[in-house]
Amino acid sequence: MKTLGVDGCRAGWIAISLDDENAGYWLLESDEELGEYFEEFDRIFIDVPIGLTEEEYVRQCDDELRDVLGPDYQASVFNPPIRPALCAPTYAEASMTSYEITGKKISTQAWNITPNIKLVDQYLQDNEELRDKVFESHPELLFRILNGNNSILQKKATKKGLRHRLKLIKEQSKYADDFFRDIKEEYRRNQVDEDDIVDAMALALFALRSVDQEMKTLPEDPPTDSTGQKMAIHYV
Repeated sequence: MKTLGVDGCRAGWIAISLDDENAGYWLLESDEELGEYFEEFDRIFIDVPIGLTEEEYVRQCDDELRDVLGPDYQASVFNPPIRPALCAPTYAEASMTSYEITGKKISTQAWNITPNIKLVDQYLQDNEELRDKVFESHPELLFRILNGNNSILQKKATKKGLRHRLKLIKEQSKYADDFFRDIKEEYRRNQVDEDDIVDAMALALFALRSVDQEMKTLPEDPPTDSTGQKMAIHYV
C-alpha cells in the first residue's frame, strides 16, 4: 500500500512518503498535481478540513481536538467555513454569510486556507472513491502522540520546537533527516517552510502506521456532512 502525508505550503502542497517502496518527497504546485497524487496513493493523511457543517460554527471534531491538545495549542485548530460560505468570492461575503447563519464571522486564518479546503472538498465530491483513502488529520495531535501523549512545550515556530518535532520523526523513520535537509536545500522558504516539512512527515508517518494499526477518529463516531463526508480527525 502506497502511503502519503500532505501539508499545505506557500507554493501549493508538500507531499512526503516514508514507506520503503515509495519513499520520497514532492512539491505539488498545481491543483492537477494534487489530484494525480490522490489517485496514485492508497492511504493519504492530509492537514485540511474535510466535511463541513451547514449551520454549526464549530465542528465536533475540532472541539474535541482542542480539548485533547489543551489551552496552549487551541489556536492551532481553525474553524473551517460553513458550507454555505465556502464558495463566496470574497472574505467579506463569506464572513457575512457565516455571521447571518451562525452569528460568528470567519477568522482570517480560516479564510486563508479556504482555497485548499474547497479544492480537496471538490475532489472528494467528484470522486467518492477518494473518501476511502484521503483522511483529515492534524500534525499537532500526531506530535503529541509521538511525545508520549504529552504536549510539546515549545511551538513549532520556534527553533527548539521545530528541533523537538524533527527529533521525534527521526526516531521513527530513517528517511526523516535526509528528507528534511534535502527539501530545505531544494526549495526556497517562500515555497516550503521548515514547519511544513515536519508536519508533512508526521502525516506521512501516521499514514504508514495506519496500514497495520487501527485508525481512530475524533470523535469516535463521527457525523457526516450534507455531502456524506465524515467530519473527523484521524490518527493511530
